[in-house]
Amino acid sequence: MYVTQGELNRALPDILAAPKDGAAIEMLCLRPSRNKREFVDQIALTREHGIRGERWLEDPWLRDQDGAPHPGIQVSILPKRTLNLVWRDRESTVHPGDTFIVDMDLSLNNLPTGQLLSVGTSILKVSDVFNTGCVKWKSRYGVAAKNWVTEPGHEGLRLRGILCSIELDGVIKVGDLLRKTV
Repeated sequence: MYVTQGELNRALPDILAAPKDGAAIEMLCLRPSRNKREFVDQIALTREHGIRGERWLEDPWLRDQDGAPHPGIQVSILPKRTLNLVWRDRESTVHPGDTFIVDMDLSLNNLPTGQLLSVGTSILKVSDVFNTGCVKWKSRYGVAAKNWVTEPGHEGLRLRGILCSIELDGVIKVGDLLRKTV
């Protein structure tokens, strides 16, 4: 049932051909606790608290040296083409939990670290924290999917998506456009 290495390799040109800017948010997901997902039409974002209804403030997977939740992991964005490739059993397999899904090129070349992104009434900043896909990614979508994300030469492609900090409080909604700012 898992995607194969051959399928992943054949899909790479299509994934890399995603639009470079101005893609609509297609799915918003909250993670109120581990392995729990809530799909919503809008999400409130704040620099101080992250995403209202999310576990980032209380239970982040990465903390700063002072023990505070790492701001660079407040928002997770996954390319739609990657999701559609790996998430095959949508009835029995948990959604990866990314904040939103968008059909856009999230590569380092297109969205360098520090790039500001406008979406809804919020501004996000692309983090320097690399999303390698966790053990859960491997168990849910297969060894090939995990290895593909971290394969030599693929790091800059950000096939597992990007992580962002919230730079300007705001609200994002399904259908809002994700845009690079100057």
